[in-house]
Amino acid sequence: MSGDGREGDRRDDEVRDARRIPGPRGAVDDLDLESVPRPVLPPRGEQAPEETVPKQEPPVSEDGTPGQEALQEKKKEEEAREAPGAEETQEALEAPEVPEDPEAQEVLETPEVPEAPEEQAPEEEGEYVVDEPLSETAADPAASATSPHPGTADAPPAPALSHQVLKALLGAWALSACSAGETAAVEEHLTSCAPCADEALRLRDAVGLLHTDGSLDLDPGLRARVLDGCLGRRPARIPVPEWVTPYDAETARLDALVRDFGAAEWHAPVRLQWFEEERAVTRRTTVAGVIGHLMAVDGLLSAVLGLEDPLAAAEGRGGSEVPLTPVRRTEAYWAATHPPATRAVREPWRNLTHRLISTASIAGRNVAERSVSYGDFALPLQDALLDRAFECWVHGTDIAEAVDYPYGPPSAAHLHRMVDLAARMLPAALAGRRRAGLAGPARELVAPGEPGRSVHLEVEGHGGGDWYIALDSPAAVGSPDRAVAQVALDGVEFCRLVAGHISPVEAAAGQEGDREAIRDVLFASASLSRL
Repeated sequence: MSGDGREGDRRDDEVRDARRIPGPRGAVDDLDLESVPRPVLPPRGEQAPEETVPKQEPPVSEDGTPGQEALQEKKKEEEAREAPGAEETQEALEAPEVPEDPEAQEVLETPEVPEAPEEQAPEEEGEYVVDEPLSETAADPAASATSPHPGTADAPPAPALSHQVLKALLGAWALSACSAGETAAVEEHLTSCAPCADEALRLRDAVGLLHTDGSLDLDPGLRARVLDGCLGRRPARIPVPEWVTPYDAETARLDALVRDFGAAEWHAPVRLQWFEEERAVTRRTTVAGVIGHLMAVDGLLSAVLGLEDPLAAAEGRGGSEVPLTPVRRTEAYWAATHPPATRAVREPWRNLTHRLISTASIAGRNVAERSVSYGDFALPLQDALLDRAFECWVHGTDIAEAVDYPYGPPSAAHLHRMVDLAARMLPAALAGRRRAGLAGPARELVAPGEPGRSVHLEVEGHGGGDWYIALDSPAAVGSPDRAVAQVALDGVEFCRLVAGHISPVEAAAGQEGDREAIRDVLFASASLSRL
């Protein structure tokens, strides 16, 4: 038998029901408990501080050494650990008892434990549970019932806010900008206040309108519809001619884009693109430089209408000769502006567009056929204004890309007229490329006005239509009966091809027929672009 009253030679199943013999009494058991001060117990459900429980130590003698009884007890414990079989018996008693036959399992006696303050639910399999001391809020059921966050001692209570304050918070609540406490207070108030609940519903619907995937820009045709409605009630004394309206609309759209630009946007870099012969060309400038370029080329039209040429005023030439081609006029304007143009260029450009529109409107129909020279070619004034509207849209897109802002195409009616102008200019462009050796030779020459070999140009989508491009002679007439090929493109994509913003090889969505004729038409379309 070991020193603690257990036999070390018996098996675990033999001593399972044996009554445990208590160990030897220590000197500490003989203390007078009545003379020892009792510690103050903590409230029910709280953990006792460590300092409230005195540390139990073995008695010591007056000189500070352990007493005789303590030494004897320590000696017996050492002998018990050294006895043979004591270690196995100790491990067997400490190990959990698992019966071999589940049906023969016996109910073991368990020591009585004090009743727990709250009965905890059994842990589920696979769930990690960490035992933590209960907080004051969890220990007090009344506090848990009133707290908005049960089980957390540091959670603030819901703020007691007045009706006026809660009503003022409805806008922030609709935008999800309230704190957790304010949100709880507002939502609790909405359950008992019908007027505030209706207002909150309207605010939430309004917030939904703020989150839209579409562009916030106005419809390009909105301005025209508003003007038509106004003029329908009160006709203008001097109406704007139909052939001027595309230029009027596109200059207004571009001005609306750049009107509120700051200094950084006006100096943002812009990459201009166009097509020369068989290659793409680029030129870098700024937003202010693009507006100056538009104003310099618009000067070609102002001279026809008897207005002052802005390029002559900028260079101080007076009545001297000024360049005629758009490229030379732009280079001259950029060279004459030192330092580079800033936002101050917007006002003279916008004033010039207003004068062009008003003068063309007052002059009437007779001025529409006046010729505007571009140096290498000439266009009637009505086509020149349509060309300027097209360039305003193209460069407006360049500016919008530079400042990362959306910019849509013109209205369908105006875009259709721009596509029609490009289609009417293609036969002359084909003849010019043929003279330069960049296009195939003419195969069937016909008399002027007679139908000749043609390419069916099918423009789909926005501003679309069908055009037949004469291949062999500018004087020939395109005819569906003489079509040798067909090309299908989107309306905006065709305009981007004409502007030199995409390659002719990548432009056509569908091709059928004579490959050489299709190539000549696509490259001739890109050759219409310029600076």
